[in-house]
Amino acid sequence: MNSPAPPSAVVYAPTDDGLRLPVIDITLPDFALPDDAQSVAALDAAFRESEWRNALVPRFIMRFMLRSAAQRSRLLADILDPETPFLAGLTTYIMKLGAQNLLPPFDSDVDRRLAGSPQATAVRLRLQQTAKLLAAALAPLLRAAPAAPLVLINIGGGPALDSINALILLNRAGSGLRHRPIAIQVLDIDPAGPHFGAAALAVLSADGQPLAGIGISFAYEHYDWNAPALLEDLVRRAAAQDAIIAASSEGALFEYGSDDAIVANLRALHDNGAKAVVGSVTSADPLRRQSIAGSRFKLMPRGLDGFRPLAERGGFRIVRSEATPLGDQILLCPSSADICVDGGHLCAG
Repeated sequence: MNSPAPPSAVVYAPTDDGLRLPVIDITLPDFALPDDAQSVAALDAAFRESEWRNALVPRFIMRFMLRSAAQRSRLLADILDPETPFLAGLTTYIMKLGAQNLLPPFDSDVDRRLAGSPQATAVRLRLQQTAKLLAAALAPLLRAAPAAPLVLINIGGGPALDSINALILLNRAGSGLRHRPIAIQVLDIDPAGPHFGAAALAVLSADGQPLAGIGISFAYEHYDWNAPALLEDLVRRAAAQDAIIAASSEGALFEYGSDDAIVANLRALHDNGAKAVVGSVTSADPLRRQSIAGSRFKLMPRGLDGFRPLAERGGFRIVRSEATPLGDQILLCPSSADICVDGGHLCAG
């Protein structure tokens, strides 16, 4: 059996508009964040202090300060773009790079302060936690079916680096990715993020890189999560191949979608054989609600208690969760599955 490649240097991939961006690999020290309880608590304290400090500034003054700073920050200008009610996939991705990894035209002093803020650090941690939860859910499923195809469905995930990083983690753990077909299917409304994701996967699959020698396809389809027929068809076709099917939605469906859209998408996954779903849920903490109320982003601060009934209506239950100041990353298993959290045999049965 071939051993997975050790961590290598940071690599770069092109965007549609000709930029070259670092490719996030959470096994590299350039991108890895401490995620123990003490580190997460310290980040939460820094986040709360920053949010309370911002709340003391009158809103009209804050808007003026942000508009002024945006003239010196490409990243902040993209975030403040009034045309969309959500943060575009590539803009979110650049926030996840960390201040030390920014490149022109996203490397002004304002850009670096923004990328190093507790808020941006929490977004970075969200990606890392999502990838780890997805890998943890898949590992026992892969061991149980060593030749089965693997299909990872990414809903609203832009470049789908959570899916890609889950594969990096699994390959480093020797979880049997070789000699099986693997597909990443991205469903999103914006093609720019998935196009970068495909380029990033190609770079990470080159000789000497962490996914070298593994056959992974990457496909994108335009998707409106309010009309899940495309998802139903995709999962049904994968199930017909006896594939292991898992889905993720980091910073997307569970945070922006309506109750009905979330239930419909979960039901499409459950009824057609998906074994695990990982996603992020916006915190219902009063401070987080206050922050959202002052922004243009149409996030839904449900918290775990508000999300749990939706998961149950969709045929799933929350098995594990990991917290950040922004919310919780959750692993969902089918309600009928046998669960063994402490022993690691997640979503079995």
